[in-house]
Formats: sequence, C-alpha cells, structure tokens
Amino acid sequence: MSESPLAKKSLGQHWLSDPASLQAMCDAADIDKEDVVLEIGPGLGTLTELLVKQAKQVIAVEFDSILAANLPHRVPAANLQVVSQDIMAFDFSDLPPDYKIVANIPYYLTSNLIRMISEAQNRPKTAALLVQKEVAERVAAKPGAMSLLSITAQFYWQASLGQIVPAKLFTPSPKVDSQILILRRLDKTVFPDVKPQDFFRLTKAGFSQRRKTLLNSLSGGLNVSRDEAKALCERAFIDCALRPQTLSLEEWRQLYLAQTFNA
Repeated sequence: MSESPLAKKSLGQHWLSDPASLQAMCDAADIDKEDVVLEIGPGLGTLTELLVKQAKQVIAVEFDSILAANLPHRVPAANLQVVSQDIMAFDFSDLPPDYKIVANIPYYLTSNLIRMISEAQNRPKTAALLVQKEVAERVAAKPGAMSLLSITAQFYWQASLGQIVPAKLFTPSPKVDSQILILRRLDKTVFPDVKPQDFFRLTKAGFSQRRKTLLNSLSGGLNVSRDEAKALCERAFIDCALRPQTLSLEEWRQLYLAQTFNA
C-alpha cells in the first residue's frame, strides 16, 4: 500500500491495521463466500482487504471522496464496489436480502446509524460494528442500565458483545477503547401486537427525563397529568416510582398495551 493519508479528526477517522482485530470483525459477522457485505467507512482499506477475500461482494461506502477514489487502487478486487457517499443518505433497499454489515464506525455516527439500520425496510442479517466500548455496552445493556438506544436495538436485534479493541491499536489513538458490537436480526417481530411507531413514541416519552421517576418522565413526555401517568403504570402493573432505565423490553410492552387499550 502507498503512504497512508492523515486521519481527519472532523470525520472521526482512526485507522486500524491490527490483523487479529480486523479478522475478529469478519468472524463476528460469520462472513462466507455467499455473502454480500456492506462496509461503512472503509478508510484505508485494511478491513476491505480481508472482506474481499472472504465475501462474494463488498460494497464500500466512504464519505471522504479522496479515500473513496483511492480505495480501488489500494484494494484492487473485482468483487469490490466503492460508493462515495454519506451512509446516512444511502438506500439500503438496493442491497440484496440477508446482506451483512461489517464496519469500523466513527463514534459520532454510532447511535444514528444503529437507529437507521434498525428502521430500514431492508435490514441486514448481521451487523458487526466496531464502536466505542461504552456505546457497545449500552446497546447490549440489561434492565437497570437500559436506554432509548438499547430499547431500539433490542426491539429489532439480538445484541451481543465481541472482542475489545484497545485504543492503542488505532492511529491516531482515540481516548477510549472500542468493542465489536454484534447485531443479529430478529426475523420474527419481537412483539407482534405492537406498532413500532407508537411503541417508540412511548419509550421516547419515558426516557425524556431519564434521571427522574417513570411517573415524572411519562407525565412530561406524554404531556399528561401525574394522575394519568400513575394510572397508566397501575394498569400495566408497573411501579411508577421506578426509573425508566430499570424497565425491561417486556415491561415497556406492558405500558404500551395499557396505553393502547385505554385510548
């Protein structure tokens, strides 16, 4: 490969060249010769080099136009397609069913990207995302440490944690370690009796005042009186003195059903 360009701080670029870490990302997505893989932010192509050897086709979406133009020269492969575009404007419907995502994600993009692929009509079969360790843990969190992001992710995916990648393995080194977040698509809707748009309107309201009790959060987020919020919790058999992060996905469903059938 030719001399590496400097990483752009504004784009959250941190180059990873550690072979074991890059292979761990491929392994986490179970890449095989039949797979079409979407790589987001290929950068210098160190991960791309592995993907083109293991997958049927690799579609690499790169926001940095200079890196996008150079990638086919850095990784000459007949099964590589480079798209110079912002991933947030990418049309996932153009991809075949059961494609997979493998990517080293800029930290600033993580939450929005997870929400985007979760709500896409054509969701990937598997996504192996190298993200900030703290964010990976937040996505895969259990009741007690839940957030709107973990609720969203776990509504659509089986979320698990893969290998930790220390900050020192990146150039330049970020301030925190990274970890592989593995999202496996749930092919059956987790709650068939739930309308996602209404469900997430409720959970968003519930997390609108995360540090407060469920009573205060729901009252403020739904713009209803405290008495109405308390009655909603009682119908769902949930203690309104709890904080939103302590609730399980099933308990949010109970709140949703209590709200829906009382509407």
